[in-house]
Order: sequence, then C-alpha cells, then structure tokens
Amino acid sequence: MGFNERERAFVEWYPRGYGVGFKVKRKLFEVQTEYQKLELYETEGFGKLLVLDGTVQLVERGEESYHEPLVHPVMLAHPNPRNVLIIGGGDGGTLREVLRHETVEKATMVEIDEKVIEVSKLYLDVAKGAFEDPRADVKVDDGVKYLKETDERFDVIIVDSTDPVGPAKLLFSEEFYRSAYEKLNGRGLYVTQAGSVYLFTNELLDAYRAMKKVFDKVYYFSFPVIGYASPWSFLVGVKGDVDFTKVKGERAGKLKLHYYDPERHETLFQMPRYVRELLERA
Repeated sequence: MGFNERERAFVEWYPRGYGVGFKVKRKLFEVQTEYQKLELYETEGFGKLLVLDGTVQLVERGEESYHEPLVHPVMLAHPNPRNVLIIGGGDGGTLREVLRHETVEKATMVEIDEKVIEVSKLYLDVAKGAFEDPRADVKVDDGVKYLKETDERFDVIIVDSTDPVGPAKLLFSEEFYRSAYEKLNGRGLYVTQAGSVYLFTNELLDAYRAMKKVFDKVYYFSFPVIGYASPWSFLVGVKGDVDFTKVKGERAGKLKLHYYDPERHETLFQMPRYVRELLERA
C-alpha cells in the first residue's frame, strides 16, 4: 500500500487484492501527526491527493462526488436545518457544502487532528473560504467526547470520518449512535459514510444493525465516489417524522450541484441485490 517511486503512483489496497490508484507527479510531503500519518501528493490529472494512514481521503478534482451525497440529501430532506454538527471533515469540504444552505445559522465542525486542518488550509483548494465563514465554529477535539459532553442540540449531524475500521470504529458503535440520537432535536437527521459496498459489506451491516437499535428509522444508500472503491455506502438515521425519501426542491434548485442530483433523489437507494437482501435481513 502507498507510493511506488518506480511506478510514480499511489495505490490504496483494499481487502482481497483490490486497489485504487493515481498516477503521481511528485510527493509533496509526509508528516506523522499526533494521530496518523499524513501524506500529500500532486497527481497527474486530479490535483492534490490527501492520504491519511495509507487511505485516500480525497483528490481535489472530484472530491464533490463524496461531499455532495454526504451532505445535501440530509440537508434537503430536513425541513429547516439551522444548527449542524460535523464530526471529522478536517479538509473543509463537508463544512463548505453545509454552509451553502441559507437556512444554516451555525455549523460546528469537530476535528481531532489539527494538522489535517492546517495542511488543508495551506495546500488544498477544497474549503473555499468555509473556515472563515462567520457561521462556522471549528473545534479541535475528539468528536466522540464532544458529542457526549455538549449541551447543544442539532438538526443534522454529519460524520465525515475515515473508514469504519481501526481507529474510527468508535464512530460506528451503538454507544456513539445513542449519543448522536440524544443530541438531535425532535426532528433530526444523522448521516455517516459507511465504506465500500463490496469490500466493507460486513462493516456496513454491523453499522446498520447498530443504528437500527437506536434511530426511529434507518436508510442506506450508495454513490460512486472518485478515488474510493465504489460504490460507496452511506447510512442515515432519523429522529422524529422526517421523511428522507423526499427532498425540498425549492432549496435544491439554488445549489447547482455537480454529482448528486436532487431531482433523481430516488436513485440513491439503488443497491446491489445481494447487499440489499443482506441489509433487509439484518
């Protein structure tokens, strides 16, 4: 896994020998932060590539294919999302997309690794001013701890974490989901990325089962993401009577999105048949 100097390529290897790679012009730098190894590369066709502990986080050209489906389906399904919490997302892409919604009065972002924020501000064209937006409240803290201890209540909670394996496991636990449910307002939505549909199927099923024990209703959907072993899965937990199958068209028209299409919202729910059957039995 990682950068191959001879081939001038970075490859992330998934289970069963499946890899996703980019041709690389040069390695910009590598640093061991307090929490993880951070690498930054200049790719041939996708701008800069951000890697954490050997896993692709994003490429500048195409990162919207992840941030748009993570953010806008829940934001547009909620009747009036004013107070939003983002856990993770140190590159600023999720914060940027949340702040595109005029209803948002405050967006709190809690990132555990300050170095990710610092590098993203200095080197990546992703946040596009989101960190400086007066509605943004950026905190360097442990998201699990913050959610458990905060007195705030949120309309939408978005978890933009690393894969549901290793250090991020806690973010996919029943205990964490219960903290999130408690901190949502009476009508609230929770969304998390949940890994590769094909290669992290068991992790997806585990997270889905745990969420079903907590939320009033749970939805699953998938989306093709540039740089990931797609299709990539997402899970949505509902508190109250919010209908995630429908989005607010009048708000959607102002966004001018590139990847997620609110007019075809129903296409999100297409899932490979065998995976859908596994989820239905979970």
